[in-house]
Amino acid sequence: GEGVRAHKSLVYSLSTNCNLILEDTMVATEMKKDNAPMNLLRMVFGLMTITALGVSSGTASDTNWIGKPAPELAAGEWINSRPLSLKELRGKVVLLEFWTFGCSNCRNTLPYVNAWHEAYAGQNFQVIGIHTPESEKEKHFATLKNKIDQLGIKFPVVTDNEYKAWTAYGQLYWPVMYLLDKKGIVRYIHIGEGDYEETEQHIASLIGEK
Repeated sequence: GEGVRAHKSLVYSLSTNCNLILEDTMVATEMKKDNAPMNLLRMVFGLMTITALGVSSGTASDTNWIGKPAPELAAGEWINSRPLSLKELRGKVVLLEFWTFGCSNCRNTLPYVNAWHEAYAGQNFQVIGIHTPESEKEKHFATLKNKIDQLGIKFPVVTDNEYKAWTAYGQLYWPVMYLLDKKGIVRYIHIGEGDYEETEQHIASLIGEK
C-alpha cells in the first residue's frame, strides 16, 4: 500500500485514433534530480513520447490501463452514495480519483473534482473518490466522514482501507485520476495536480461520444 505524493503532473490519454499520448513529467516528493533511477525513468518516458504508437507498457499505475477495461471497484464503506459498481455505470463517463485526506496535493485537486461533479450532473457522468489511506489515522471512518464534510465534498467516496483497489490498479501515487469512457475503458490518466482545463476537456469529449 505504499506510494508517493505526486506534486507535478503526468498525463496519459487515449485519443480517438487509439494513439497513446504522454505529456509532462511527474516528480515525486522523495525523488531528486540526481536520482539515477528517476533519470532512467525520464529516459523511458521520453522514448514513449517519441514512439507514442498504440498502447505501450509501463508501470501498472500509468500506461498499462490505457485502452483496457478498468478493474471493478473493491468493497468498502461509502459516503455520499449507496454502493456503486462500474458495471452498473456502463453508459456513463466515470472519473475515479485515488486520494487521501492527509495528502495536501490530493486536497488541492478536490475543488476541481467537486466542480466537475456538479457541472456535469445529469450528463451521463459520475465521479467516485477512492480514499486509500496513507497512514493509520486516515483509516478511521468517522474521521474521514468529518474531513469530507469539512472539505465540502459532494461526490461519492468509497474507502479502500485494505488497499484492494490500490493493488488492483497497481497504484503508486496520490493523487491519480482515471477517466473511463461509457464502455468502462480507461481513456485518460492524470498523476498529480494541475492540467485541470485539459482534464475537463477530456471529460466533455468523452461525454459527447456515442
